[in-house]
Amino acid sequence: MWPLWLLVSLLALSQALPFEQRGFWDFTLDDGPFLMNDEEASGADTSGVLDPDSVTPTYSAMCPFGCHCHLRVVQCSDLGLKSVPKEISPDTTLLDLQNNDISELRKDDFKGLQHLYALVLVNNKISKIHEKAFSPLRKLQKLYISKNHLVEIPPNLPSSLVELRIHDNRIRKVPKGVFSGLRNMNCIEMGGNPLENSGFEPGAFDGLKLNYLRISEAKLTGIPKDLPETLNELHLDHNKIQAIELEDLLRYSKLYRLGLGHNQIRMIENGSLSFLPTLRELHLDNNKLARVPSGLPDLKLLQVVYLHSNNITKVGVNDFCPVGFGVKRAYYNGISLFNNPVPYWEVQPATFRCVTDRLAIQFGNYKK
Repeated sequence: MWPLWLLVSLLALSQALPFEQRGFWDFTLDDGPFLMNDEEASGADTSGVLDPDSVTPTYSAMCPFGCHCHLRVVQCSDLGLKSVPKEISPDTTLLDLQNNDISELRKDDFKGLQHLYALVLVNNKISKIHEKAFSPLRKLQKLYISKNHLVEIPPNLPSSLVELRIHDNRIRKVPKGVFSGLRNMNCIEMGGNPLENSGFEPGAFDGLKLNYLRISEAKLTGIPKDLPETLNELHLDHNKIQAIELEDLLRYSKLYRLGLGHNQIRMIENGSLSFLPTLRELHLDNNKLARVPSGLPDLKLLQVVYLHSNNITKVGVNDFCPVGFGVKRAYYNGISLFNNPVPYWEVQPATFRCVTDRLAIQFGNYKK
């Protein structure tokens, strides 16, 4: 009876909830934890008596020296590692190698890790990646390789990849075909690289059906014209964009959030915003605009507009709201105009007739 009782006890422990590290995913945009719950992870039948044959075998005895391993999570961060450690359990789903001194990813560094779901390599010194380094990672969905020394986007990324975070590297060029075959890719964060408009080869994003793209803190002087037309969110803040011309946004009719804050935009050509019928949020703060962009009243779903810290001197009664009732399908719940040289006491109350609440309007605090 004693061996049988011990076996049942050990199996019960194996059904514990997966390890969750609070604060560990702060740099991601996830809406919730990606790890499976205990029933899904173990494959156990919870409808009746525990069946030992239904439990997926684990390799809990395998854990690299100095790392912390629990179920399918292997955490090897902040250890001063010079290379990817060996003896990583084949059933690992999350491998955390951030904040180390890894400079190269070799061919067999991830050999046997066919179940890996997320790979975190943030804040290392990686400058070289073997063309077959990611070949074993057939189920990888999240690759975080920001804050390294990469000068190019890694070749042969896994076709299963959904999210790529590669910001704060040294990438200057995005060649055609680098994302070839990545039909599942949904999100790319590539800000903080010295990318200019000329660095994007024609067709660089061909085949991608992205929802989210961020190219902030780069060296863009205009809105790139060859990005995926499937985008819902485009963030180009902290660049050197000076104007939005008529057809700059023609391709991006599915956008509901556009970030252009902290640029040098002086002019938005009339009709430019008419190509964004589903836009809900527009960030144009910290630019050099002298007036409220035309076309805002025609954006029936627009709810948030950031225009603070510009050079706006006048706000017209029809700058935000359409003439007549029933035209706008969603009222504003946020308009920021503070830190502009506009005499707010001269603005007519009717200017904000399509705003949900007066507290949604931010004025004042202008300093020369």
